Parts: sequence; C-alpha cells; structure tokens
Amino acid sequence: MKKEHARLGLLSRILIAIVLGIICGQFFPTFLVRAFVTFNGLFGNFLGFVIPLIILGLIAPAISELGRGAGKWLAVTTLLAYGSTLFAGFMGYGVSMAVLPRLLEGKTVVDLANPEDALLAPFFKVEMPPVMGVMSALLLAFVVGVALTVVQGDVIRRGLVEFREIVELVIVKAIIPLLPLYIFGIFLNMTAAGEVWRVITTFLGVIVMVFALTMVLLLIQYGVAGAIAHRNPLTMLKTLMPAYATALGTSSSAATIPVTLRQAIKSGVSEPVASFVIPLCATIHLAGSTIKITSFSLAVMILYGMPIKAGVIVGFIMLLGIMMVAAPGVPGGAIMTATALLTSQLGFNEAQVGLMIATYIAIDSFGTATNVTGDAAIATVVDTLVERDGGISGATAGAS
Repeated sequence: MKKEHARLGLLSRILIAIVLGIICGQFFPTFLVRAFVTFNGLFGNFLGFVIPLIILGLIAPAISELGRGAGKWLAVTTLLAYGSTLFAGFMGYGVSMAVLPRLLEGKTVVDLANPEDALLAPFFKVEMPPVMGVMSALLLAFVVGVALTVVQGDVIRRGLVEFREIVELVIVKAIIPLLPLYIFGIFLNMTAAGEVWRVITTFLGVIVMVFALTMVLLLIQYGVAGAIAHRNPLTMLKTLMPAYATALGTSSSAATIPVTLRQAIKSGVSEPVASFVIPLCATIHLAGSTIKITSFSLAVMILYGMPIKAGVIVGFIMLLGIMMVAAPGVPGGAIMTATALLTSQLGFNEAQVGLMIATYIAIDSFGTATNVTGDAAIATVVDTLVERDGGISGATAGAS
C-alpha cells in the first residue's frame, strides 16, 4: 500500500474530526448539519458499492498467493475468529454476572427511542447498489482464489493482481482522504440529535464496564499474538490505533478495511496474508460486538427481572458467534443480525429488543473498533503460522 503524503497522520485527523464534530454539533444550524449528512449519505453509499469489490480484489489474489495450502489457512483463520468471538462472549458473561447485579441494583428501565430515529435526514440520496453482496463477494473470492492454487490460471491471476492495484488506488486516493470528513459528519449528526447521549447517561455504568472489557480483550488478543510471533504486543497495538480510531468514527468494520489493512502491514504482517485475513475477519470476526451484545442482553434481563439460566446463555453465546459471521460490517449490523436470537433464545419482547438496539447503536463504535483492531492480531498469528509452515509458495510469491 502506498504511504499518504500529509502533514497530519490519519490518526490525528480522525481524532480532530471527532472532536470538531462534537463541538460543532452544539451550535451548527440544521441546514448545515443536513449538508454534511448528505455528504455522508453519498460517501456511505459509495463505500457500500466499493466494499464487495475491495473484498474480492484483495482476498482472491491473496488466497492464490498462499499456494496449495490456501484451503487450510481459510479454515485456520475461521477457527481463530470463531474462537476469539466465543472467548469474548464468555468473558462478557462471566464479568457481567459478577458486576451487573450490584451495578444495576435499584435501577429501572427507561423508555428510550432508537437513536437513529432522532438523526437528521440528508437533503437527497443517490442510490449506489453494489454489484454483489458482501457474502457473495467473500464466497466468490474463496472459490476463485482456491481454484487458482490448483489450476494454471495465469491470465486470471494477472487480471486479479491488476484489479487489486485498482482497488488499492481507490483506497489510497478516495476512501482514506475522505474518511475524516465522513467521521466529522457522523459525530456532528449524533451530537445534534442528542438522543445518543441520553442512552449513554442511562447505561453509563454498563458502558464503562463494557469499554473496560474491550480493552482487556485487546490486551489478551495481542498478548497471545505477540507471544506466538515473538513481537512486542504493545508496539503492535499502538500501530493499529489509526484503525481503532477510524472504526470509532465510522462504526463500520467494512469501511475500516483499508486502514486496518495498511496498519496490519505496518505492524509486520506480510502483505499477502494481510490482504487475505483482514477483509475476511472484517466479516466473520466480531469479538467486540459479541461482548457488547452479551453484556447488554444480561443488563436488560436483570433490569426486567428475567431469569438467567447458565445453559441458555451458553447456547446463546455459541449461536451468537455463528450468527456474527453473517452480520454485515455496517453500523448496527451485528445487533440487527442478533435480534432474532434475542427473541428466540432469551425470550425478549419487542420493547426489550428495542432497548437493546437503542443501547447498542449509541455505543456501536467501541465494539466495532475492538473488532477491527483484533483482526490484525489474528492476521499476525496466521502470518506466523504460514511462515513456520514454509511461507508463501514460491510459484506465486512474486505475483504481488
């Protein structure tokens, strides 16, 4: 990936965008807020259009460059992602049961609206439907990439490499430069709406607990990755901070793929492995979201006086880990995917599901930031295992 030529680093610009969005949201007139919301709608739709192309353009050639063992590394990455998600869910369950009963003692349920309903609408919309869905792009990348490790598809392989160059050009020249403005618009709208802060103040104690859990989870993930790769985990984690900040602003794993990919490579992950693991994990690795959903589900159950049975919660977490694979990497995608599970497994009614959605969306960005930052830890582990297994196959290593 090419380096940016800018005085301020991406992390600095994103943090400035967040702060300015919160400040300006206090006094900007409605028409000006809606102007930025309109830009966000256009940029968000463009992201939706280009994300399947990013997944296909990065994953397919990367899998082909992994050689004949690509199928094995797909399985290894998927198992690592699922294991990380399960660990996060059970950690959230254990800590919540130890802390929440005392934390929520004497609290009552407040009737809260969905924060998205309070947000201002854009002046106009331009639909940019993607050529395929995210899962379709993922499956197509698997099929083509694995097939190219078996057949002599030199023409297709060269075409995919050139397509990857196009995708990287779009990332470097269009997506990354506009991300700070997009994040500014998101926080501007959230602040102007005000509903988000009402949710945050209502569940402040639970939010602090969940945030602390996500920090502990990242330290564990990078501690394990650092031990396996013989690298300093804190140095790796520091390198991924631009990805964390980007996800904090966008609340979208998919939209953060370009930044996560760039920072993972900077942290020492080989480009073929990073190009394969990062887009894949952006779709299937939602450990931070699982912590949030598990913890807030238990908080709602405690507030409503619902019975909490260990067997039911364990089954819920295991199914939630599977359902997170199908969750779209867009803001609120994880909780919308989990709503059916909340109803069928935990017995939530419409009001309780609505409370879950309101609470989740209000702090969606923290879980998403944990998701994407953890993706690089998994990429580090996979890269180390690939290297110990003999590295990228000599026949394809030069293709990048």
